Amino acid sequence: MTRYILTRLLAAAVVMLGVATVVFLLMHLIPGDPVDVMLGEGANPADRAELRRQLGLDRPLLGQWLHYLGRLLYLDLGIGIHSREPVAQLLMQRIPATLALAAAAFLASLCIAFPLGILAAVYRNSVADRIAMLFSVAGVSIPNFWLGPLLILLFSYWLGWLPVSGMQGWSSLILPALTLGTALAALQSRMIRASLLEVLGEDYIRAARARGLGEATVILQHGLRNALLPVVTILGIQLGALLTGAVVTEFIFDWPGVGRLIIDAIHRRDYPVVQACVLFISAVYVLVNLVTDILSTGLDPRMRLEA
Repeated sequence: MTRYILTRLLAAAVVMLGVATVVFLLMHLIPGDPVDVMLGEGANPADRAELRRQLGLDRPLLGQWLHYLGRLLYLDLGIGIHSREPVAQLLMQRIPATLALAAAAFLASLCIAFPLGILAAVYRNSVADRIAMLFSVAGVSIPNFWLGPLLILLFSYWLGWLPVSGMQGWSSLILPALTLGTALAALQSRMIRASLLEVLGEDYIRAARARGLGEATVILQHGLRNALLPVVTILGIQLGALLTGAVVTEFIFDWPGVGRLIIDAIHRRDYPVVQACVLFISAVYVLVNLVTDILSTGLDPRMRLEA
């Protein structure tokens, strides 16, 4: 296990280096100039040259990249071009809101997926199974940028139950959490159904029923517990993907998180902020997948042998 963990940590470091390099190159290759955004196209050439020197944009691209990687080794994310504040400080101000939204969306997806998946598996080919699978298809098919405004129209404008946008207390968290968690719940319910159906056909499940155990005990204690390994894997992957989906959801609901920060930074051509936000999202994704792999390997002896 120690060797496996060290190997996975090395692979995660290589992935993060690749992500940092790709983000750096993309931000410098796309059209536009942050100096024009900050000073305007009619600015004095001397002022433009001075600002470019202060931002380090007058260096060769290779020099900028090496300087960028060197600062990352010391966790120095630079200074925001637009705000002139440390990027790390801007990021730390937005992370709690994004984590709160991700946690709420993940909890909402679990509350929807587990009952649907269990019902669909227990009552296979029934009306409950068809309804659960219909929800699964709809959840995967409907994008966040369509579902979010639809929920706003229904619960905010027509019914007036919930706030439209912003962060105004726990009620403001409901609509973005449902928007972000619906697609996750759709995938989770299908995975739970498939995994539980496979387990319910095993001999030890028939033996448990033959001993006179109640159906709820057989399904939840013996069936669901043994069906959770593939579910844990997909849950870990989805938990990392939550931050990616949160970018669109935060923009729709004006949620003051990392997703909203990165969109504003893209509009302003704020290279350091965009790079820091993408690196944060990538680091969380890689970390969650790393923890998921380690947990799966620890839970399943067969995976330990393969590792």
